[in-house]
Amino acid sequence: MGADAIIRIEGIEKTYDLGEVIVRALRGVNLSIEKGEYVAIMGPSGSGKSTMLNILGCLDPPSAGKYFLGSENVAQMSDDQLSAVRGRKLGFVFQAYNLIDQLTVLENIHVPLFYQGRDLLDCREHCEKLARLVGLGDRLDHRPKQLSGGQQQRVAIARSLVNDPLVILADEPTGNLDSKTGVEILDLFDELNASGKTLVLVTHGDEVAERAHRVVHMKDGVIEREVRQRKVQRQTERQKIEATAKRESRLPARVKN
Repeated sequence: MGADAIIRIEGIEKTYDLGEVIVRALRGVNLSIEKGEYVAIMGPSGSGKSTMLNILGCLDPPSAGKYFLGSENVAQMSDDQLSAVRGRKLGFVFQAYNLIDQLTVLENIHVPLFYQGRDLLDCREHCEKLARLVGLGDRLDHRPKQLSGGQQQRVAIARSLVNDPLVILADEPTGNLDSKTGVEILDLFDELNASGKTLVLVTHGDEVAERAHRVVHMKDGVIEREVRQRKVQRQTERQKIEATAKRESRLPARVKN
């Protein structure tokens, strides 16, 4: 296991007792994720990938094994302890956005800090900065129903960054979006990863997984194989606009006849 591993799981098992049926969702999984990596987890329905994400996100404790998040073994923590770890070290982006309809963009971004007892007035500048980062600086007072799906997902991404997490966990983050908007969201993930953020993403789509440094394929509760891939340097829409503006600024002014 690497010295820079942010996530390290050893022999993780998860068993669900459904009365007459025992389901072994994870069967002794080992995985290490380094700081700054972009990892995609793939697999068919029932492969264990969603269970894996729940455990990585401290939403569900394992039945056996060790899980180190940073330097802490969180595998045997209580629910209250896991909740505190989630608030300090993890950011989440879900397929369904999971925004609060009654709150504005700014208030939704602030939610993780609210649960830490931090007032919006004290965090406003930080939340506004994140809104601008995801291209929503002019939508601070809008509520989710006034936003498109892509804009709502941008709010969710800003919210995932508000506590400066060790890891951002994303579950099918483009699943509810059209193709063009999905590409814009994936471009944003690329930018976050390029800035040093560690990303772990669960997906069914090859076009999503190809953005990652490494793809973990799961089947029947185990890691079937891992594929390391060269990270393709894509030019995002924002970078294209900036590059065009830069080129145009260098052109000589037209001479009027």
